[in-house]
Amino acid sequence: MREIVLDTETTGLDPEEGDRIVEIGAVELLNHMPTGRTFHVYINPERSMPAEAFEVHGLSDDFLRDKPLFDQIADDFLAFVAEARLVIHNASFDMRFLNAELRRAGKPLLPDAQALDTLAMARKRYPGSPASLDALCRRFGVDNSGREKHGALLDSEILAEVYLELIGGRQPDFALSNATRPGTGAAPAWRPRPRPTPLAPCLTEAEAEAHAAFVERLGDGALWKKVGSAMRR
Repeated sequence: MREIVLDTETTGLDPEEGDRIVEIGAVELLNHMPTGRTFHVYINPERSMPAEAFEVHGLSDDFLRDKPLFDQIADDFLAFVAEARLVIHNASFDMRFLNAELRRAGKPLLPDAQALDTLAMARKRYPGSPASLDALCRRFGVDNSGREKHGALLDSEILAEVYLELIGGRQPDFALSNATRPGTGAAPAWRPRPRPTPLAPCLTEAEAEAHAAFVERLGDGALWKKVGSAMRR
């Protein structure tokens, strides 16, 4: 299964009021494993950046002035995304902006059903707890120390780590290949950081004792005893 963990940065909060996308960052996962393939682009929004947006993103009008317009990168973006599931934190926000830009460029829209909202996942799993990306980084021990300004590629990389935790935790071999695959917006390989503190075991002491008693009743020829003995050698 191919998934794209995606984030956008914008000039404001409402595309219907003229706000535009200024940055797109995306990370590819294949069967929940990062491949090393990314998409990253800055976009000229064709309007001035409000002061508050500059404070959040650190992007200036001068920096964005020579960047491509959205309709110039739309085909590359759609080719990268294709039919993959889009993993987005607060998906409705990014999807509204992406589809507003695609509509303006005369391109096919992205179906809302294509997006998986990690904000909704976190609220369902931890009801009543903070569910911002920073809060989830603290919960899972994900290093977000480089997140002084909101950047789409960095945020998508961090979100990929958080997403892997939300669906059950990272495996030891979760890592991008050392070589970046060729493709639009390819960037140096990103590697999920190791968890600083191992997760607590899910098995309770009572469950462990009940299992041991069950195995004991199976007799000396039980497979469980042979496996357990082999693992202890």
